[in-house]
Amino acid sequence: MKILLSFDIDGTLETGDPPGPITLEMVKRAKELGCIIGSASDRSVTAQNSMWARAGIEVDFTANKHLLIGVKERFEADYYLHMGDRDLDKQFAREAEFEFMWMTEAASEPWIAMANGTAPAESDGTVSASSSSEDGTAKPGSDKFPPAAGTPDSGVPGASL
Repeated sequence: MKILLSFDIDGTLETGDPPGPITLEMVKRAKELGCIIGSASDRSVTAQNSMWARAGIEVDFTANKHLLIGVKERFEADYYLHMGDRDLDKQFAREAEFEFMWMTEAASEPWIAMANGTAPAESDGTVSASSSSEDGTAKPGSDKFPPAAGTPDSGVPGASL
């Protein structure tokens, strides 16, 4: 399954202002799994590229979030996900026909299970009704997005917060 992950920066990534819950190590793991990764932010593309260069992470794209549709046009994937911390992130994700996930939910790295084939998206690439809320965002702890390893609900003995 080819997965495209779009990260907002401020309030979402640890390098943001304010810092968010998604670490650069999480982004690196996604890249190692073969995910298409990049950012869609209010920051200029130049500022986004500088941030990624300082972090030593080679991303596949950077874009202004209101131009997220262009990312979808450039990359073929089975699943498109934008993560952010504001309603505006959700709005632009929906307009570009991306799934949206709040940064706190994304911090559990649900794409790991998806990339490993243990929590695939529906055949049409969307989150199923059973795993999404009424507004279409993924519900944490659903069968589509199982708890991350090391969390109390992960089934890993001795796991705690």
